[in-house]
Amino acid sequence: MACPVKHLQLHLILLFALWDVCSMINSGMLFPRESSSREIKELNGLWSFRADLSPNRNLGFEQAWYKRRLAETGPVLDMPVPASYNDITQDPKLRDFIGWVWYDREVVVPSRWVADKNIRVVLRVGSAHYYSVVWVNGVKVTEHHGGHLPFEAEIGGVLRGDPTAPCRITIAVNNTLTLQTLPPGNIQYLNDPARYPKGYFVQNTYFDFFNYAGIHRSVLLYTTPQTYVNDITVVTDFADGLGAIAYDVAVSGSASSNASLKVTLTDGRGRCVATATGPKGVLKVVDATLWWPYLMHERPGFLYNMEVCLQVAGARGEVLEDRYTLPVGIRTVKVTSTQFLINNKPFYFHGVNKHEDSDIRGKGFDWPLVVKDFNLMKWLGANSFRTSHYPYDEEILHMCDRHGIVVIDESPGVGIRDIRSFGNASLAHHLDVMGELVTRDKNHPSVVMWSVANEPASEMPPAGLYFETVIAHTKALDPTRPVTYVTNSNYARDKGAPFVDVICVNSYLSWYHDPGALEVISLQLNTQFEEWYGKYKKPIIQSEYGADVVPGLHSDPPVMFSEEYQVMVLRSYHEVFDQKRKQYVIGELIWNFADFMTAQGVTRVVGNKKGIFTRQRQPKAGAYTLRERYWRIANETGLLPPWTKYPCSQLRSP
Repeated sequence: MACPVKHLQLHLILLFALWDVCSMINSGMLFPRESSSREIKELNGLWSFRADLSPNRNLGFEQAWYKRRLAETGPVLDMPVPASYNDITQDPKLRDFIGWVWYDREVVVPSRWVADKNIRVVLRVGSAHYYSVVWVNGVKVTEHHGGHLPFEAEIGGVLRGDPTAPCRITIAVNNTLTLQTLPPGNIQYLNDPARYPKGYFVQNTYFDFFNYAGIHRSVLLYTTPQTYVNDITVVTDFADGLGAIAYDVAVSGSASSNASLKVTLTDGRGRCVATATGPKGVLKVVDATLWWPYLMHERPGFLYNMEVCLQVAGARGEVLEDRYTLPVGIRTVKVTSTQFLINNKPFYFHGVNKHEDSDIRGKGFDWPLVVKDFNLMKWLGANSFRTSHYPYDEEILHMCDRHGIVVIDESPGVGIRDIRSFGNASLAHHLDVMGELVTRDKNHPSVVMWSVANEPASEMPPAGLYFETVIAHTKALDPTRPVTYVTNSNYARDKGAPFVDVICVNSYLSWYHDPGALEVISLQLNTQFEEWYGKYKKPIIQSEYGADVVPGLHSDPPVMFSEEYQVMVLRSYHEVFDQKRKQYVIGELIWNFADFMTAQGVTRVVGNKKGIFTRQRQPKAGAYTLRERYWRIANETGLLPPWTKYPCSQLRSP
């Protein structure tokens, strides 16, 4: 019998090699968590709000609105945070506003946070779209480019500069998109005085969702000691029942060189299963419980808790501590030429694409909506989703970790169609965004793949080098997960995906192409798969497919926009999927989970209607078709407990 310890030792050699590379992304941005050494003060709720309606949108800076209460600069509105501002009021100018908007709020900071100089006070914004500048009591503390990832600043020094003053936080946010932003866009000035008012301009975008803006995720104050755990990187492996968690802890602060570290791993019952000391090491877990996807195992989403305890000697000889607990799932991800393996077992993506989008809130984070969506995904039998077309709130990834929902984590690189968006400035920003994304999400077991873009103009001459650089950069940041970008079968297949690990293809047969011709789907889809696989010999995910549906519209025979037509499109695709998933197709993600808002236009009637659920999360006929299919696929694995094995008769729509 082979020795399990020797097997694990071989795995550890590879683990250390990966771990040395992953250590490069120790740059800090741990998700805020309370502990005996850390506190959190949530600043969500009503903020004062003012849009800069001046012709050049620059009045707020010219008059320095950040130097006083926003209400003293002119009329303000109540604005909820988090939320998009677009649909909150009845003002059509604000719904489609482009330019600077201003938020402010005065908050009470606990006096001991200010009095104790051993405490760091950090202001964190979960995301604001797109370019943000932040002041505290009139002092600029940070700025950030990008609309979907967090940013923060230490503000203790500002607060201690005048301990008696209230803490006034001012945030200016600009949603203007340029050819160098992600996603890109451009401002077009319409100068015909016979048709447009003076100074009239429009924001052009190259994506099919609404350019919601504002502070979209939570704003927090949190504390750490002055010497603190700045970042943690974990890489996991297992062999013969023994689990291994290689960890790398980054410590910051003036006393960081004298810090001692102890790492303790506990299971779901709080029992200690492994310990280690020092900033780098490996936790070895006997009889490890692996992290498994939903519907792939009877115990999905198992997480250990890894507590890092940092200790340093204070100025008076006292011991100062920082404690941080990171949830950890032990699992591996590998890709072959025909399969996607999680924990060395074939995994088939049967899931959805989503949007952070809902009535009134826009892209604002909302817990009831998040929980509802997870319940609907699990009802559907979906085991995965793609964060189309930007990173989602990290709270959603924590939910995925706990529930075993697999995630393809996508950057905001959607709509890169203009040749001017492949220049050095765009590339530098794209690399920064991927660095922020990987740094934030590198430890989530639910995240199994990085998607660097959606439907870029990959046939353009500069695109090959551009994406080769982005993909290579992402692989260097995290060699433990495969990389893809989502392409479109209409683009030049010969230049489509030479550098990726998995090919993700979007196609809308019998919709955008040959509309109404259901009979061509089988032939064209087979051709698509054979050509992609024949050229690259890499596994393929059908990352988008579908058809618009006006809820309640019925037609027999089926016609476009009817519920029956969506069902027929889905079934036609599914027949081909069933043939190809026995070969090299490793997944299918419906477009879309739910209807969502888009810019106004003649091709959209109050948004995109390709959802299998309405925007209000009510099922269309396609949802029942997909539910029957997904549960049937899940039941084929034979890995499910009996209570999940629903007979197909219970899944059909009435």
